[in-house]
Amino acid sequence: MDGKVFLFPKATSTAYVTLKPALNDPLNKLTICLRSYTEILREHSLISIATPGSSNDNAFILYAKPPNACAAFVGQEENLFKINPDTLDWKHTCVTWDSDTGVVQLWINGKLYPRKVSKKGFSFNAKTSIILGQEQDSFGGGFDIKQSFVGEITDLHMWDYVLEPLDIQKALLGFTSTNGNVISWNALQYEMKGNVFVQPKIESQAGYTNN
Repeated sequence: MDGKVFLFPKATSTAYVTLKPALNDPLNKLTICLRSYTEILREHSLISIATPGSSNDNAFILYAKPPNACAAFVGQEENLFKINPDTLDWKHTCVTWDSDTGVVQLWINGKLYPRKVSKKGFSFNAKTSIILGQEQDSFGGGFDIKQSFVGEITDLHMWDYVLEPLDIQKALLGFTSTNGNVISWNALQYEMKGNVFVQPKIESQAGYTNN
C-alpha cells in the first residue's frame, strides 16, 4: 500500500476494510498512527478494534467528533480530547496507551494534547477485529451509517508499545524507519468490503516527504 490510500466515497453501513495484524499476545500497550482526509462534519470512526464477547466491541477506538473534539475509547471507556478546530486538510493522528500507567496520549499533526488516564492494568485479547471505515457494535459488525467514515485514509501503522515523542514526529514526517510492528502500511494485510477503493496518494495533498 505504499503510495496508496483507501478511498471511502460515501456514507454507508456496508463499506469497510478489515486489517489483519501480526498479533499473537494480548495487548497492554499500543500506538496507532494514521493520516485522514475528510470533509464530513459529523462524528465518525477512524479505526475500531473489537474483541470477542458481549461487552468488548469498544476495545479500542479512535473516534473523531468534529469540529473540535476527538475520543479514544479504551475497554469501553471514553477519553475525550478537546482539540483545535478541524480544517479541510490531511490530518496526521497518533494515539498511545500504556496499561502500566493508564496514560493515553493524543497527537494531531505533531501536537500533543493534555493526557488522560484510562484502564490502568487492563489488556485486551490477541484475537481482534480491526476495521477502518466503520465503528463496531459487535465483533466484526453492527455498523451504523451515521458513524461511517467518508474520505481517505493512508499511512496507518500500529505498534505493541508506546512510541517516543521523537518517533511520533518521525511518523508525522513519513520516515520509513517508523513502520509499525503490528500493522505496517507498507506491508498491509487487508480485506475490502463494499464501496471502498484503493487510489494513488497525491503527494501534494499528503503534506510531507518520505525519507
